[in-house]
Amino acid sequence: MATMAFCSNILVTGANRGIGLELIKQLAVKMGGEAHIYACCREPEGPGAEALREVATKCPGKITIIKLDVADEDSMSTAARTVSEKIAAGGLNLLINNAAINKPASPAPLSATTKKDMMDVYETNVVGPHDANILVSLCVPGNKMSCRRAAIINLSTMVSSIEKCPETFSTAQMYPYRTSKAALNMLTRCQALDFKNHNILVAAIHPGWVRTEMGGMRNTVGGLVGGCSLSQRQGTPWSGRQSVTGLHIQTNSHTGVHNYG
Repeated sequence: MATMAFCSNILVTGANRGIGLELIKQLAVKMGGEAHIYACCREPEGPGAEALREVATKCPGKITIIKLDVADEDSMSTAARTVSEKIAAGGLNLLINNAAINKPASPAPLSATTKKDMMDVYETNVVGPHDANILVSLCVPGNKMSCRRAAIINLSTMVSSIEKCPETFSTAQMYPYRTSKAALNMLTRCQALDFKNHNILVAAIHPGWVRTEMGGMRNTVGGLVGGCSLSQRQGTPWSGRQSVTGLHIQTNSHTGVHNYG
């Protein structure tokens, strides 16, 4: 199996389930021998992280599990210091902002959505990646990521598309989730411009609908074609592995040249 050799230190948020867990599994297999993965989740010792701990056990020396709640500033700072100490002069090469929540449960009509739902979702889905990107960039050698093809990848979704909203709104209104991911897209665009002087790619990727606890058991985005050349057949869910494979392809194709568009 071909390996990806350009990254040596990778940090993934929301790594204990769904797409995040599959990312850890696939990265552990596909990355080169010197690569190390920092798998972050809120409760590393809790029952929800059992599968992640099993993966780490099967890959000794390859995965370090880090406690991180992206909605908590103290937790973010502590995790950033921990990672910074561990990577030392090696620098961080890839940050994948995967952690996200969806409240209330789908279809989440306006009548069922509270102010707290909106605030909680924004704090995790928008402020979390914002703070993670800043803290990670500040806690690596020289205040920048070290790899020529360093990247920050934000996991977005087609339901954040203003243009596509009429196609999916009737089946899943999801006010907090939709609007937070739309805000994440703008955050991505702004940070792509901000980080260009350091030659760091910042991109948002739609992995396709994946049958996970948060993604649900049925496709609410129909047959929409995902961004960055990722696509799906109508009514057919992506597996976590397919999504991760697509993410590998897109990130690995980064040559260090940016168009920031």
